[in-house]
Amino acid sequence: MTGLGFWRLAADDPGAPAVVRSDGTIVSRGELLAWSNGLSHLLKSLGMTAGDRAVGVVANEPFALALALACQQSGAYYVPVNTALTAAEIAYIVEDAAPVALFTSSRFARVVHEAALAGRIAPEVCFSFGTDDGFQDVRTVLPRHPVYAPADRTPGAFLGYTSGTTGRPKGVARKLATGDPDDVFEAGARWQLGMFGIEPLASGVHLVTSPLSHTAVSGLAVTSLHFGHAVVLTESFDPEGVLRLIQDQHVTTTHMVPTQLHRLLRLPEDVRSRYDVSSMRNLVHGAGPCPEAVKRDMIAWFGPVIWEYYGATEAAGTVIDSFEWLERPGSVGRAQPGAEVRILDASRNDVPAGTSGAVFLRMGAHAFEYRGDPTKTEAGRHGDFVTVGDVGCIDDDGYLYLLARVSEVIVSGGVNIYPAEIEAALLAHPDVRDAGVIGLPDPEWGETVCAVVEAVPDSPLALSPAESTPPLLEFLSERLARFKMPRRVEVVAALPRGENGKLRKHLLPDLIAK
Repeated sequence: MTGLGFWRLAADDPGAPAVVRSDGTIVSRGELLAWSNGLSHLLKSLGMTAGDRAVGVVANEPFALALALACQQSGAYYVPVNTALTAAEIAYIVEDAAPVALFTSSRFARVVHEAALAGRIAPEVCFSFGTDDGFQDVRTVLPRHPVYAPADRTPGAFLGYTSGTTGRPKGVARKLATGDPDDVFEAGARWQLGMFGIEPLASGVHLVTSPLSHTAVSGLAVTSLHFGHAVVLTESFDPEGVLRLIQDQHVTTTHMVPTQLHRLLRLPEDVRSRYDVSSMRNLVHGAGPCPEAVKRDMIAWFGPVIWEYYGATEAAGTVIDSFEWLERPGSVGRAQPGAEVRILDASRNDVPAGTSGAVFLRMGAHAFEYRGDPTKTEAGRHGDFVTVGDVGCIDDDGYLYLLARVSEVIVSGGVNIYPAEIEAALLAHPDVRDAGVIGLPDPEWGETVCAVVEAVPDSPLALSPAESTPPLLEFLSERLARFKMPRRVEVVAALPRGENGKLRKHLLPDLIAK
């Protein structure tokens, strides 16, 4: 089959539904195409050239998808920013990305305006999808620009920010492709969606259950548009609401994180049985470990339509379907098409099957660099392979099993949380002498954040930990996004540090009161 790629499909059938808003109203392919083209011309009027960046701090609304599409045909990097971040955290990314334009939704306009000021972004390049102080209204600006395709179309890409354990995010920038954007993104869709058994067109409907501010979520939604699927948006994850949408919109594909699967399974049986989910053909999950019981129950409920992937912003990884997983529970699958996975020891030699070691993924044509950080770029590389700090093993048939995260990243609800950031915020408090942050197992979230704190002697925190913890958390709330906030704070006499000054984090769980 030929003729895929959103712009091609929209020109062929402009009346077909492209996006279903959270309120149920429909945006046609023709409307979305006009917005995408208008935004492309807007970016070019601001001086956008290939390799420049546009930042979006956006809600789940059609303009967010139009912005991503505009970048994809303008040779621009689209940088989606987590909407749960504080103004200071957004400002750091915005200043680092140095965008040609900054876009936001009305819901986040206040915090993004504060971030734009801190990140020294000129007001004339700040746009909102509404009427908000400090921003130009995209709805007013777009009519000044053509609705036809821009000249010299060239492929753009997503640029996601990730940070490992350093606490400061870095943009993962890949070399831009060349050629016709329709051809490039058709090929990309066939690779990305094809590995999950997803077929083009065929009345496909993709449900978005997580914020479009996450690269994987936005990427899959836009890729679904390139495959001819309609995209259904939700404002937030409501378990019963998701089931209702699957039934009413005849949803065929979706992407979820294990926490969402867990919440679906917690619904009462009479609620679960109330909805017909038989239209679902491909339920893809990733972004964190999934408990075996959760996965078994989901397969029993939805049928063998559950697919899992493992990978990173930096490189492609593995994929596994329901049948394979039932034969090898706990595995995250074999290498994705065109990918390769190796397990290396500390000397970066390959280890035998069944032996644990560092997981390395081949970059291949997707070679990247951390924007502005060549040292970090090289640190995790070994030839054409890169590691993000995970430990695992591969069996004789090539199936990967993840064992641990050397990087100490806390994965809560499918979101990576970096302890170094939280520790730095804790150490800024006058009553905190030392701090260590770890993840504690949680049946719903996968992990939750626990702060282990050594208080300054004779300080209020040392003398009255219970009474002093709420003010400490209030102090942190001004510096950290809500999802990074510790769910538990444990005050101890001293943290275990070695003679070299390094915190021995593996000993922290023993200090936590049971």
